[in-house]
Amino acid sequence: MACEQDQIVLNLLRSYEEVGGINRIDGINLPSKRAIPVICTDLLELLFPGFLDEEAPKSSEVETLTRDRVSRVMERLETEVARSIRCQKSETGPDACMAHEIVVRFMGRLPEVRAVLRTDVVAAYEGDPAAMCYEEIILAYPAMEAIAIQRVAHLLYGEKVPILPRMMTEWAHMRTGIDIHPGAVIGSHFFIDHGTGVVIGETCHIGDHVKLYHGVTLGARSFAKDDQGHVIKGTKRHPNVEDGVTIYPNATVLGGDTTIGEGSTIGGNVFLMHSVPPFSLVAIEDPDHKILDKRAHKPAKATA
Repeated sequence: MACEQDQIVLNLLRSYEEVGGINRIDGINLPSKRAIPVICTDLLELLFPGFLDEEAPKSSEVETLTRDRVSRVMERLETEVARSIRCQKSETGPDACMAHEIVVRFMGRLPEVRAVLRTDVVAAYEGDPAAMCYEEIILAYPAMEAIAIQRVAHLLYGEKVPILPRMMTEWAHMRTGIDIHPGAVIGSHFFIDHGTGVVIGETCHIGDHVKLYHGVTLGARSFAKDDQGHVIKGTKRHPNVEDGVTIYPNATVLGGDTTIGEGSTIGGNVFLMHSVPPFSLVAIEDPDHKILDKRAHKPAKATA
């Protein structure tokens, strides 16, 4: 057994030497995947106080509780922001100081994120007849968690923090099945009903009062390449969705020059690669359906 294990170790060590690009040895520390769930959970506790606790805090305890949570989030987040900045810098610099300034600005904007999240809760309540109360939406709707994490990750994305914002939204993606890139710009009163399989790309711009259903993709049509055949980064690749748009299940909207006009409705299973004007209804005509009486088409029972 020992000899077999030794050979396995030797083979792996040889692989580490021969196969580059997927090793991180003798390098600077990367953002920690283990830290992301803790940071995201702590942020959700600050955004929705009392909803993640076993017992609702008393008003006399809220200030102390909030101070503790803010301190904990800032300490952890500063470490991961500094690592994120450092891993993409060619020179050493005052990463800790830069990270502290970014995190202070980030934490200062949490009240405005809460204000927008309140509109998302209202949109879910008004947009889903099955929703009985706001509490049910915050506790049970996966879209609220995905949207909340995307909105805070978007702040870090705006601060040009690399890697970390995407790690945060991918944590929410793994938990909810909803994949929203931190770069997407999303307005108020945003609601994703059911949510599983929704994909929203980096350069999407989504207006106010937009409602998506499960399986919707707001994606890229194609990728521009340079003379060497490498994909060009940083281009507008994903569609714009204006105010008051509803997109039904499994619809696909592609392209950076595609705009869904205000007040439009995109029907289920529609595939779009061009813009539509405001107040459009885009739908697939119903295919013919054959309805048979199953009882009249049962095969005869075999006889012995």
